[in-house]
Amino acid sequence: MPIWNRKSECMERSEMQQLQLERLQATVNRAYRNVPLYHRKFTTLGIEPEDIQSLANLRNLPLTTKDDLRDGYPYEMFAVPLREILRIHSSTASSVKPIVIGYTRNDLKHWSELVARVMSAAGVIKDDVVQIAFDYGLFTGGFGMHAGAEKIGASVIPVSSGATERQIQIMHDFRSTALVSPPSYALYMISLMDKMGVSPAGLRLRVGLFGGEPMSERARQKIETGLGVVATDNYGVSALMGPGIAGECELRCGLHVNEDHFLLEIVNPDTLEPLAEGEEGELVITTLTREGVPMLRYRTRDVTSVTTVPCKCGRTTARIASIRKRTDDMIIFRGVAVYPADLESVLFEIEHVEPHYQVVLTQESGLDVLTLNVELSSEMASDQIQRLVELEETIKKRVHALVGITPRVRLVEPKGVGADNQVLDLRETGGNA
Repeated sequence: MPIWNRKSECMERSEMQQLQLERLQATVNRAYRNVPLYHRKFTTLGIEPEDIQSLANLRNLPLTTKDDLRDGYPYEMFAVPLREILRIHSSTASSVKPIVIGYTRNDLKHWSELVARVMSAAGVIKDDVVQIAFDYGLFTGGFGMHAGAEKIGASVIPVSSGATERQIQIMHDFRSTALVSPPSYALYMISLMDKMGVSPAGLRLRVGLFGGEPMSERARQKIETGLGVVATDNYGVSALMGPGIAGECELRCGLHVNEDHFLLEIVNPDTLEPLAEGEEGELVITTLTREGVPMLRYRTRDVTSVTTVPCKCGRTTARIASIRKRTDDMIIFRGVAVYPADLESVLFEIEHVEPHYQVVLTQESGLDVLTLNVELSSEMASDQIQRLVELEETIKKRVHALVGITPRVRLVEPKGVGADNQVLDLRETGGNA
């Protein structure tokens, strides 16, 4: 299995921690002196950069939230003059101010290096033809993966997103060997390939890198079967850099973190207290080499756990579990914490329904009610009353077994669940499902 940067990815733990401390101290100085937000936060907390003498002092630093970045729109989070920024990306939010991230020449150099590590771990080599089906606009995914693939020396097809029939045709005719896309888009491609009569046996694909959204194990299996690839998960955060923070190797036993550039914490999302290795909590990340927008203790809102046990692939960097949940997606129902990702995993395991759903929360006589609208698969006839009743009961029992609640289940026709409002909370408005 290829290791792109053996020196950094196989570094001894003590050496890595010393490097992290040196880079953390430099980052703290840069943020304190050049970013007004951090200067104000340090002053409020009564700390100075010189107080950071060990990695244990990290928890004394201020946390950064998405709201902080929005309040700094567009350039107040930049630590360098605009003339030193070579690239600007931003989030795609339309209802609120977007997050704006700037990259210096060194930032772009590091970015391509880190994505090359992730892609190499997944099995991409210089002889590959990499088809990128991520958007190439302000979203960081397309450009980030593109630069990493070119760093490896692979041929890149920058198809971008959309035009799926054309994507499939290019994949076939150009003999693509690696696909980069969101997992949901890969699943859509597979369904369209079936309608077009395109068999995975007729493609040259062998590797798939899927990110930008959670990928369940069931989705991974469908992608591997439908495209004939080894499907790997990778992780990025646009506010921190984009793709390149972490990615699975071919053994797929956790996502290797580029620890020489990112310092990780796992905290209790309610108390913000640090959690022990292996415990599940919110991922907090500090950048160690970012020049344009250094970030201290950024709350990702992603839920995961971390291990520092070396991987059998030879890498010694810490690994995080695949992201399946977010703290801001959590639903509190009758005192029970419910994550939409858990409901989706249940639906993936049940025949005759699609993992397309909507959670509707209402109140009846002061009691919370959770209704789960679930989309039937196209081969399931809606007039088969007895089978529908059995299907509803199966969903109720499976959900209860996993999360400890029993929802109401409403089966809807194929395409009957819209893409918006996956969770509709009407409890405070007194609305009905």
